[in-house]
Amino acid sequence: MSKYWSETVRNIKPYVPGEQPKDRKYIKLNTNENPYPPSPRALEAIRKAADETLRLYPDPSGDALRDALAARFGLARNKVFIGNGSDELLAFCFPAFFEPGGKPIVFAEITYSFYPVYADFFRTPYRLIPVDDGFNVPVEGYCGENGGVLIANPNAPTGRGLPLSDIERILRQNEKSVVILDEAYVDFGGESAAGLIDRYPNLLVIRTLSKSYSLAGLRVGFALGAADLIEGIIRVKDSINSYTVDRLAQAGAREAIADDAYFQETRARIMRTRDRVTRELEKSGFTVIPSQANFVFISHSRCAGRDLFHKLREKGILVRYFDKPKIDNYLRVSIGTDEEMDRFLEAAADLCRRGT
Repeated sequence: MSKYWSETVRNIKPYVPGEQPKDRKYIKLNTNENPYPPSPRALEAIRKAADETLRLYPDPSGDALRDALAARFGLARNKVFIGNGSDELLAFCFPAFFEPGGKPIVFAEITYSFYPVYADFFRTPYRLIPVDDGFNVPVEGYCGENGGVLIANPNAPTGRGLPLSDIERILRQNEKSVVILDEAYVDFGGESAAGLIDRYPNLLVIRTLSKSYSLAGLRVGFALGAADLIEGIIRVKDSINSYTVDRLAQAGAREAIADDAYFQETRARIMRTRDRVTRELEKSGFTVIPSQANFVFISHSRCAGRDLFHKLREKGILVRYFDKPKIDNYLRVSIGTDEEMDRFLEAAADLCRRGT
């Protein structure tokens, strides 16, 4: 620990991303990446954009991409913001909407593990909403006095989603607070709240092209919300780094959004595989939490989660293990290709038959 670190850096517990191995080739089911390549149109746009104009800064507002997203969601440009992945957008939201030392913001006790990291980093008090044994989050937990609401919908790492009726109830009960919906996985079967933007001025929807658009390596996220919320995020962005989304990313993202046929085909393929894998896992004695995401959250009575995680890794299959209370016997398994999932199913069933 360096004597030159600030108090914040000394005390923070940083987020730990999923393993990106370099020692060998694995079946990689640990970081919810899309198993299929990006749209060919997106790749071609990136190649064309890699020219002499890279000597110039990109459009700091990303207006062409904002226009494409505005058209996609039926919104005005000033209700759209783009950033360097949805994680960056979430980080911008804390100083934009939540007060350090103010009223606690609320989020589920089992959810995306970056949320408490952000809260601690920005010195934002928070209150955790307990989940039940099936990882359901009671809507009432979001409806009390608070300084803001943060919901991953569908949730991570469980895959459970809230219906729009519950989301609207939460919005109505929090007129004085910003309600942020992190919809990173919504394209795999969840209900998006994007259509509610014009009705609820306290709603901010955050999305990413990393999952359903196969562009995790491009780092493009976007936010949808009332113009004053978007302006708040822009003020934070322009106080840190005006040029957050580069030329190649903006070009590729625009074409990915435009290629709706490819998007629909690949996401449907992933959902079909997820549903088949769920059935096969249940046949092998696994408990599978109902998922509206591109992953499944599983456990087995005969196999400790930690042991199964390590045994699968030895077999060349990476999944995600969280050493945390309530979920330390579960594994999160990203949905890969059918061939990859068949190999996972065979290995997992064999290990659990033998009790690892």
